[in-house]
Amino acid sequence: MAARVGSTERFGGAAGGFAGGGARLTAFAFDVGETLVDETGMWERAADACGVPRFTLMGVLGGLAARGEQHGRVWEILGVERPHSTWTEDDFYPDALPCLEALRAAGRVVMAVGNTPAFVEDGLRGLVDHVGSSERWGVEKPSREFFARVVSELDRPAGEIAYVGDRVDNDVEPALAAGLTAIHIRRGPWGHLQETPAGVRRIDSLLELCARRRDGARPGAEPPARPVVERE
Repeated sequence: MAARVGSTERFGGAAGGFAGGGARLTAFAFDVGETLVDETGMWERAADACGVPRFTLMGVLGGLAARGEQHGRVWEILGVERPHSTWTEDDFYPDALPCLEALRAAGRVVMAVGNTPAFVEDGLRGLVDHVGSSERWGVEKPSREFFARVVSELDRPAGEIAYVGDRVDNDVEPALAAGLTAIHIRRGPWGHLQETPAGVRRIDSLLELCARRRDGARPGAEPPARPVVERE
């Protein structure tokens, strides 16, 4: 279904239970790695390609995540050249494609963009309305310029856009600073290690963004007085 650009309906599943929930969210931008795509297979294939035991590679990645360092340092620490490895169509999380489809069917404009090579965009076209990559754009998260480009590409006020990602440092905090609504998905190493900031909605599945509300209202109805997803 074609997206209804400029829709002013509220999206029930995403509008309850977090700061800014009363905003008219007309667009959702998604990080790629560990938000839409499970990177496990990619890292396993990378370990095999460079002759490093999978557990060793995963352990170093976990250590980098815990120390708040960039995962790209893993090759320097292991002393090997970075191998070519990427995602396949089988690596999408089970909830990813149903979520994208449901949001688009509900009239929301959907984007997928992260700190990725430009060729990653090819595997996302047709699944969303807009694609982007840090390589093609020439800017990376968490820079403010990256999120300004998200707003520019979607051609709507920042307050109507939600950015969904697993990392607080790369996704949530800079999205908030740029005036977007931020949604933190708790999966992947960073998603579990980094604490969701107060007032930001945390989800465990992308399907929480498009689930029918407990009161039975359809997506697009006014949000309930109480949050859909309550967190301590």
